[in-house]
Amino acid sequence: MIDQQPKGGPLARSAAMLCQDAQFRLYLDRRKRYKFGLKPDQMPDGTHSAQDARDWICQACGISSRAELDHNPHAGATFRMIRNRFTRWRSRLSPNQ
Repeated sequence: MIDQQPKGGPLARSAAMLCQDAQFRLYLDRRKRYKFGLKPDQMPDGTHSAQDARDWICQACGISSRAELDHNPHAGATFRMIRNRFTRWRSRLSPNQ
């Protein structure tokens, strides 16, 4: 029997789209700045790339591939929590931020 990688489903697609979202990457910049007490010149907006966002989601969810989000209940729940926190953060942003 051949060991195959799990195929990504709706959560994997959602994670991929989130990594492409400039506002999500801004969220990661500001989250890291707040968490580590950094100043904007130490962690400027626009620091995180789509690859950085992918790596961060994988690390936060304890997975090596976004496809695992649809097959690992714990990772899927963690991703949903991340997505919900981002959605709440985005809703609080003023239009010119």
